[in-house]
Amino acid sequence: MSTATTSVPALERGLDVLELLNQVPEGLGISELATRLSLNKNAVFRITHTLTDRNYLERDPVTKRFRLSTRLLSLGLPQVGDVSLVEVALPVMRELRDETRETVQLGIGVGDEGVIIEQVSGLHPLRIAVDIGLRFPLHNNAPGKVILASQPPRKRAATLTRIPLTADTSRTLTEPAALQSECTRVLNRGYATDFAEADEGIHCVAAPVTGNEGQLIAVLWVSAPAKRLPKSMFASLGKQVMHSAAQISGGLQP
Repeated sequence: MSTATTSVPALERGLDVLELLNQVPEGLGISELATRLSLNKNAVFRITHTLTDRNYLERDPVTKRFRLSTRLLSLGLPQVGDVSLVEVALPVMRELRDETRETVQLGIGVGDEGVIIEQVSGLHPLRIAVDIGLRFPLHNNAPGKVILASQPPRKRAATLTRIPLTADTSRTLTEPAALQSECTRVLNRGYATDFAEADEGIHCVAAPVTGNEGQLIAVLWVSAPAKRLPKSMFASLGKQVMHSAAQISGGLQP
């Protein structure tokens, strides 16, 4: 049976809208969507409002632009049996937050990026906070390095030739060889660090959440201003984050 006879045009147009908005985080209006997808505005109006009604899109009340919601992300979250990753992780994340008083975040790898899927805000007046669903690169931060290090060597080498290795601060590693060495260190010690490599003045320490065969499921990390999380604390915090990540890993086992 040919693809032409089995395709569903309305569904294809809806998927086209989702895929296009995935490439434009700031969102697009109906006219912009219609132009880019070569569709008439009435069709785009029906598609976007249906997706909004089903909570796959959200619309900015001021700019009138449509953006992806976090619903698609939630559909793809890891789950073991009837237990979801977030359900298992949240109590552990809160405990780690209470111990460190800093923001604790959880993310997963999606393609050549990471995505934040949950966070527990720190207890200080000045704390790190981001939007759930925020994407982050793999080379300039602790959780990204964990995802990168978890890849098989040949896949990691291919990833490093494909992704943009931008120099976001003076400390960012931008050479594939340097990042390969960094991944080896991550694997040897069990945690990764970000020494203000993505943003000036922000440090973080991350550890892997793994499945029963050792495969990466998610990444857990603590983010804090550099003054409260100096480099001298990385090793001790690394042990704490590894312990919490192991607790989440154990909670996901059938």
